[in-house]
Amino acid sequence: MSAFFVRRPIVAIVIAILMTLVGGVCILALPIAQYPQIAPPEIQVRTHYTGADAITIEQSVAAPIEQQMSGVDNM
Repeated sequence: MSAFFVRRPIVAIVIAILMTLVGGVCILALPIAQYPQIAPPEIQVRTHYTGADAITIEQSVAAPIEQQMSGVDNM
């Protein structure tokens, strides 16, 4: 059987191209089950610290909130 394709390389190339095209069409038609539609848990916190610069807000407001939120289950 391999002798047939050695004598006729065009047939082998056409078959390879067809297999590649069919594979590409099939891979696009497959459902994507490993990426289900989920909504991860999230929380939004807004704080106001009038007159403070960014470093002060980070140290006195944002860092303590982040530390407390890291201990919450399922977050």
